[in-house]
Amino acid sequence: MTLARLTLLAALLLSTAARGTELKLATWNIEWLTLRPAGDPALPHDVNPKRPEDLALLRRYAEILDADVVAFEEVDGPDTAARVFAPDRYALHVTADQVVQRTGLAIRRSLHFTANPDLTSLDVYPPQAKFQLRSGADITLDLPDGNKLRVLAVHLKTGCREDPLTRSTRRACETLGEQVAPLQGWIAQRRAEGVPFVVMGDFNRWMDGNDQLLAALRRAAPLARATEGREDPCWGGGQFIDHILAGGPARTWMQPQTLRVLVYRETDPAWKERLSDHCPVSVDFTLPP
Repeated sequence: MTLARLTLLAALLLSTAARGTELKLATWNIEWLTLRPAGDPALPHDVNPKRPEDLALLRRYAEILDADVVAFEEVDGPDTAARVFAPDRYALHVTADQVVQRTGLAIRRSLHFTANPDLTSLDVYPPQAKFQLRSGADITLDLPDGNKLRVLAVHLKTGCREDPLTRSTRRACETLGEQVAPLQGWIAQRRAEGVPFVVMGDFNRWMDGNDQLLAALRRAAPLARATEGREDPCWGGGQFIDHILAGGPARTWMQPQTLRVLVYRETDPAWKERLSDHCPVSVDFTLPP
């Protein structure tokens, strides 16, 4: 090898080291991912469970996504999640909620993590309520560079995508507003600890402009939003309700220009129910060298 080629190789290696390790984080609502049969009492009457071929296709999309950590929503437990996220590639952490639409995280096997208690305070309904809201799935990642990253996966109340939280008469908006305080508390704790953190998942909320939900969370700590100023191309396009928020040192690690949406190749409207009405959303983080 010539001296010039050796010099070029050394420069490339130094450049890679200076950039640090890349970490790809994603969020994916897989819409009623369950192995229960149609007609199961736990399922709404209009929900059609996915077919084996649908599960196989979803697993293929998970392979294409190839994220290091995926926050997933609407998944009926770890056995069901394992049908999409191959157990030899991903460790699975799912909340202990007694609901079909649970929240969880798929973590690449090469990464070590600690499971933290579920953020159960996101279920603001009283204990005697007929239905439950979803807890947040909470882990601490041990990063290759010795740092730690706290990750919270959430799926907030649906039905209030744009209404003002403080003035709406809709019950869904009142409920979503009640979920703000638990999230603020979690974020404020991470800020007090001085740790890098990420909150990602299905917020069921458009966050562009002067959004009250995002503004409330930013009062707990400065946050960077990967979807800021972008439109979601999934199923014909629209505004994002799936978001990735970074706080603490992770704000500077996140690379918003790497935001990607994995759009399904299947375009027939029937596939929207068979796969999901959400597409995977991902962004890269560059960890300090």
